[in-house]
Amino acid sequence: MATARTQKKWRDKHRLVKSQLNVMARSATHQSLEDFAHSFGLRGKGEAVTFACFITQALIQRADFKSDSAHALDDFIEAYKRDRDLYQA
Repeated sequence: MATARTQKKWRDKHRLVKSQLNVMARSATHQSLEDFAHSFGLRGKGEAVTFACFITQALIQRADFKSDSAHALDDFIEAYKRDRDLYQA
């Protein structure tokens, strides 16, 4: 365990870029995040969450210009809502 002084130093250094996010999710979600991290050369599950948000934002932006992306996004939203109970913690 790191000392309180070391922890404070780390928090002070990263205060603008790091915010703690504790997520309760099914083990399958955690496994998917680990898979994303491995497949895309990311630094761990935290960065995999950031990457997933980045990809979602890119898809939303692309949907503004391409109808096939808009249809895909609509399909993903509909499928997620339909199967929501499978993805909840």
